[in-house]
Amino acid sequence: MASATPRHHLQKACEGTAREMPYLGFHRSTGMAASCQDMVVLFGDSLTQRSWDPEHKGIGSRLANLYVRKLDIVNRGFSGYNTDWALPVLKQIIAKREDVQPRTARLRLLTIWFGANDACLPEYRQHVPLSRFSENLTTMVHTIRAPDSPWYSPETKLLLITPPPIHVPSMGMNSRTFDVTKTYAEEVKKVGEREDVPVLDVWTRMWEAAGKSENGLEVYFTDGLHLAEAGYEIVFSMLDEAIIRYYPELYHENIESIFPLWDYFHSHTLEEFKAEWAGDVEDRF
Repeated sequence: MASATPRHHLQKACEGTAREMPYLGFHRSTGMAASCQDMVVLFGDSLTQRSWDPEHKGIGSRLANLYVRKLDIVNRGFSGYNTDWALPVLKQIIAKREDVQPRTARLRLLTIWFGANDACLPEYRQHVPLSRFSENLTTMVHTIRAPDSPWYSPETKLLLITPPPIHVPSMGMNSRTFDVTKTYAEEVKKVGEREDVPVLDVWTRMWEAAGKSENGLEVYFTDGLHLAEAGYEIVFSMLDEAIIRYYPELYHENIESIFPLWDYFHSHTLEEFKAEWAGDVEDRF
């Protein structure tokens, strides 16, 4: 059945005539393709952007594999960004309610993963004071959840992710400290509690996995800041656990594949397939 609630989607391909939409000062065509499945959007900094890197087996590529023919996993990671810079981006990569059109993908789950750059020391350009970092995260949540927001989407589920700890000896510059990064991770947890949004406490899980030893953290990073395969394994495991616990309807095993499996055609004709599956896609959601 088609949802009676407003549909929230990325400003991307939709059915009908191609149109131009502003995107961070540039213009891009949204194309001509209609969407036949909904989306999960991973929004964050370089930890998200790099999560499709096959070398490190990040969360993005692994989720995309699990959700093939179920949900599209969309990478909206912006390397180097802090929450000051990311907040206006959020409002560019999702559409306002008034822009929603038929047969466009619903945003079913949005992960928000920032703090690694905000936690830079004050003399560095990426630094965002802790209080404003908290405000920015809260505003991101309200952008989706507040009924008076132009981007209101009550059907979109949210997950906040804390920055991981860092391995300072592996870093090429002294732009961050272990304790300050921990403070920003704690602030993400406070925002989640205050706004009733589940939080993946990556900082604590990774710290415990390292035996609460800074030296033990090295294996989880490529350079002290960006995650290696072992680091992404922890985040992926936590994300999998969180979806099962908080949003089981979105767990990959609980979602049917889009269009029938190939053996359907052993017992059905092409005409039967067209009659059953070639109608309005929304009727199947």
